[in-house]
Amino acid sequence: MTFLTTAWEWLRSHALATPSLAKFAVGMAIIVGIPPLRRRIRLPAVVGLLLSGVVLGPYVLGIFGERTPIADFFAELGKLLLMFFAGLEIDIAQFRRARNKSMVFGLVTTLIPLLLGTAVGLLFGYQPVAAIVLGSLLASHTLLAAPIVVRLGETRLEPITITFGATVLSDTLSLIVFAICVPIYQSGFSVSGLLVQLIEIAIFVPLILFGLSRVGAYFPRKLEHNEDAYFILMLAILAVAGLLAQSINLPGIVGAFLAGLAVNAAVKNKPAKEKLEFFGNSFFIPIFFAVTGFLINPVAFFQSITANFPIGVRGHRRAAGRKMDSCANCGSRLRL
Repeated sequence: MTFLTTAWEWLRSHALATPSLAKFAVGMAIIVGIPPLRRRIRLPAVVGLLLSGVVLGPYVLGIFGERTPIADFFAELGKLLLMFFAGLEIDIAQFRRARNKSMVFGLVTTLIPLLLGTAVGLLFGYQPVAAIVLGSLLASHTLLAAPIVVRLGETRLEPITITFGATVLSDTLSLIVFAICVPIYQSGFSVSGLLVQLIEIAIFVPLILFGLSRVGAYFPRKLEHNEDAYFILMLAILAVAGLLAQSINLPGIVGAFLAGLAVNAAVKNKPAKEKLEFFGNSFFIPIFFAVTGFLINPVAFFQSITANFPIGVRGHRRAAGRKMDSCANCGSRLRL
């Protein structure tokens, strides 16, 4: 065991000492090599990139070290582009028709994991506020499968439109819950803090949807024959919307999605849009999935499963035993 530990540490230290350009080459090889490999083993590309991130991340080989500010920035940009493209690809007319369904679905997909997560937290002895925070974390999610849907050309289907809209609503609601719980934990509940958050959101959403739609209608006409400037303008719109969302404690992906909706009609069928999608889908978005894999500690993950599995089995056996006892009691009463 000591030999294996020593060998593993030796491998990690040499991987970490790899020159920066070599690390970049490894990253590019992963982005290029994973898609054909996953087709052979019939896995989604997203899963392949996540697994490669786990292997290269700090908990296994650690080739990029503990802190990866450049990769984290590229991953953040990839996440924003993922939601920006989702907003660009949505059929606006269909989105307006399905907005009520999106709201209902968003509420359902928020409340169910929120309530179940809170119940699990209370079951394991957490205080009510901490249990609600756990539920809010489970209620928030990202459209990891969006690249698959885009590649299949199904973004204009009504269920996809509903899901995209519901995801933004779910992320917003779960973050509001989180924003309420943190000050309660620190200094108690504040009605004024909640009202300020809601007012900021009420101002932010129309500002992005209507303000950026005006910008998206005016400037692209001026830059229609300058693809480079058009390309930069779309990146700037994405960055501003994400930054404004973060300034009011909303996730940047909410601002990115709303920005995509705002400029949807203005940039449709533009060459610069296609170039941005190509650049994002081939570079930034794969980096986002790989860097997400950096966050997964496989040892801790499997230890948590093996540690908690006996608890679940014992609970299942107790429940089964109670059912058997009930059945036996019923049988004895019937015989009497």
